[in-house]
Amino acid sequence: MRKNLLHYWYKELSYEIREIVEIANKVESYWIELSLENIWDPIAKWEKFPSWIKDIINKSMDDDTIFWYCPSKGLDSTREYLASKNPVLKKDDIIFFNWLWEAINKVYGYLAMTSKVLWPNPAYPTHSSAEATNSWSEHLTYNLDPYNWWNPDLEEIENKVKYNPNITAILVINPDNPTWATFKKEILEGIIDIARRYDMFVIFDEIYEKLIYDEHNKVILSDIIWDVPWISMKWMSKDIPWPGWRCGWIEVYNKDKDPVFSKYIDSIYASKMLEVCSTTMPQYVLPLIYEHHEFKDYIRNRIKKYIDRANIIEEILWDIDFIKYVKPSWAFYASIVFDNFKINTQKNITLKEKELDKYIKNISAWKRFDKFFCYHLLWKTWICVVPLSWFNSTYDGFRITLLEENREKFIKNIKEIRNFILEFRK
Repeated sequence: MRKNLLHYWYKELSYEIREIVEIANKVESYWIELSLENIWDPIAKWEKFPSWIKDIINKSMDDDTIFWYCPSKGLDSTREYLASKNPVLKKDDIIFFNWLWEAINKVYGYLAMTSKVLWPNPAYPTHSSAEATNSWSEHLTYNLDPYNWWNPDLEEIENKVKYNPNITAILVINPDNPTWATFKKEILEGIIDIARRYDMFVIFDEIYEKLIYDEHNKVILSDIIWDVPWISMKWMSKDIPWPGWRCGWIEVYNKDKDPVFSKYIDSIYASKMLEVCSTTMPQYVLPLIYEHHEFKDYIRNRIKKYIDRANIIEEILWDIDFIKYVKPSWAFYASIVFDNFKINTQKNITLKEKELDKYIKNISAWKRFDKFFCYHLLWKTWICVVPLSWFNSTYDGFRITLLEENREKFIKNIKEIRNFILEFRK
């Protein structure tokens, strides 16, 4: 090419949660059955798609309007439904997107390049990739502490904001992915107070809000947000086992409190109009699914399974003194952190198949310990998990799903992981 075509931060466009599958495919070439615990796909883990949701979808096909262009912000009836559930939300404050990446890309992409978003460490890589490619600069993060139930330090957040005037927003993922922490009410109030005092806005990623294990621990953000401008991100396809259903939306609060924030939101909407609209049919059936008489019991049964799987991990790994496991209180993942001071990070693992051994040593050379661990775990146990370092984490560890329908198989997998972890004891 006569000029370099590449964006300076193109390397930030990474989603290694899926990229590890390319490595896993090498295992499958040896006719080995994998246990993929790297990504949320309940259907792939043999969860049965509910027949009552299929009935709703099938019946919706009788209405020809599901095939039309809906309004650019989304179906009026669906946005009215969502607004009716929140007394401080209006229909026009809701914008639908085809999936959450589209929403995330626009939320970061229409910020000025000099504007930075302070986001958690660890954090979901879609946020970090989008933010870095827009701002053309290194990430600014605040730490989540696994020894304090993954809650952040408010003093650290305020100091980062105070001494980095380009920070214009704070990202809060609640429940957090990949740690599955539910932030304490006083922590959320503290973050909002910092945003208020430093004239900023807040982005809340709340896509797992319906999957909390104990409703008594759920914090309603609209009750504590005061007059700070903020954006809440939602996603329907986490509430039902349909990851291929790319239906998400943002809710905008206190748009009228700041003229610059208001224009920023208008720019996101203007970019949405260039795409005409988002997919109509998922929006059409959303209220019908949420209001169906089986929906609440369906969510409760899913949560019951996730609690059981989280308890299994605790029962099997509790006595290993060089890992930290904070039992999740939300959704369908769990994370384990290594104490690198108590673990043999230089241990040599040799695989029986020479070709595989050479391959895995080549791809894990000079990488973080948790990547070395996860690659070798994959080859030795055929269990595919995700290194925490792939979430821009300063902690070494891994994330695993709680989706496995076969309880005995899940127990077997966790026992195999336990045995492999113990190989790294100093």
